[in-house]
Amino acid sequence: MAGGESIQVRGLSHYFGKGALRKQILFDITTTIPAGEIVIVTGPSGSGKTTLLTLIGALRSTQEGSVKVLGQELCQARSGLLEKVRRQIGFIFQSHNLVASLSARQNVELGLRVSGKLKGARARKAAVDMLEAVGLGQRMGHKPEQMSGGQRQRVAIARALVSEPSIVLADEPTASLDKQSGREVVDRMKNLARQQGTTILLVTHDNRILDVADRIVHLEDGKLSTFTDSVIADNRRMMQTLADQRRKQPIDELVAELDDTGFQELLGEISEESRQFLEATALANDMAFRSILEQGLFAFTARLGQVMAAERASLFLVDAERRSLVLKVAEDLPQSGEVRIDIGSGIAGAAAQSGEPIRVEDAYADRRFNPEVDRQSGFRTRSILALPIKNRDKQVFAVAQLLNRQDGEPFDAGDEARFADFVKPLGVILETLQSLDRITSAHGASS
Repeated sequence: MAGGESIQVRGLSHYFGKGALRKQILFDITTTIPAGEIVIVTGPSGSGKTTLLTLIGALRSTQEGSVKVLGQELCQARSGLLEKVRRQIGFIFQSHNLVASLSARQNVELGLRVSGKLKGARARKAAVDMLEAVGLGQRMGHKPEQMSGGQRQRVAIARALVSEPSIVLADEPTASLDKQSGREVVDRMKNLARQQGTTILLVTHDNRILDVADRIVHLEDGKLSTFTDSVIADNRRMMQTLADQRRKQPIDELVAELDDTGFQELLGEISEESRQFLEATALANDMAFRSILEQGLFAFTARLGQVMAAERASLFLVDAERRSLVLKVAEDLPQSGEVRIDIGSGIAGAAAQSGEPIRVEDAYADRRFNPEVDRQSGFRTRSILALPIKNRDKQVFAVAQLLNRQDGEPFDAGDEARFADFVKPLGVILETLQSLDRITSAHGASS
């Protein structure tokens, strides 16, 4: 099937139940997946993703529409043809479906027997090689009951891949794997697609592996859309809600007129949208969403200084590769060039390095203070409250900073606790923007 279309779906609809209990699960699904392409399907639980996978895998009868797999029409196909198609597909489902009485190696060999590609010593060697590839070289003789859930999942993955199938259908293949193991598994699948022309259709909620996809589609309420379309629709709903509730005001004007409680509620609202974006649409390069977050980030940071009764508020981003901080948001930010300080240098750099909040009463009396930012901005710093912002992996990726309490007093523990409450949702928004920046850079490099 190299260079051809391994999966063609046209007008596919599917129903569960009969009579008054009949419920439509899939609605007029149409898509084409060329040989060798890796397609990831996202979408909420109960949206029909697993049903779609089983129909394409000839595990369930096609009721309405056309499903062609490896050139064979599955709608109203005879059982013999369905079996022939299934033999050319590697299946990975959330339930491992391992044979309890067989060892890991024997379970993988069973996959080769079903496909009929290898037998005897060659089958055994291929099973051993594949188990080693998924990190189970020391578990060859173990039976399923002697292995953890993650190890059993790796055996199931090895069994699906060992025969180098024409198509791999995977339902949450990394759900029970840690970050490193999950990455190794999807990299193995990616190599299979590239080297053997294997088509991979993968359902996942794991944002850590979305980057392996050639294409991402979204299935929700039984309807298939492109990933970008789904994100745009979500963004439109979000922005329409904000517009309806906030009388279509510019976000900076809106933030300026809110009281402290209303400001915190709005910040939480945008933060929740950002969190959902990170979890469900981490690879979307959506300029509308980026724009509203960037506007919000500047407006929120400026207002944050006012709420905290500070003269200035600023945000630094951590550049891990260059071991430095870049000033992202601040008043009087230079129009040309950038303000960059080394991690470990300056109060913000010290907070980034230690991962702990820092309060300074007299900046110029503190040896850690870097006056370069003052020189570039023309501002005179007295007291400082620097708070590291950590991402979902508990790594510091930004630092929020308050400068000079308006009453002239140094920042205290109460200021720190209150600042942390505001900064937490702000960090989610900032992490979303960082994710979008990385995606844009990656797509630009690959195009």
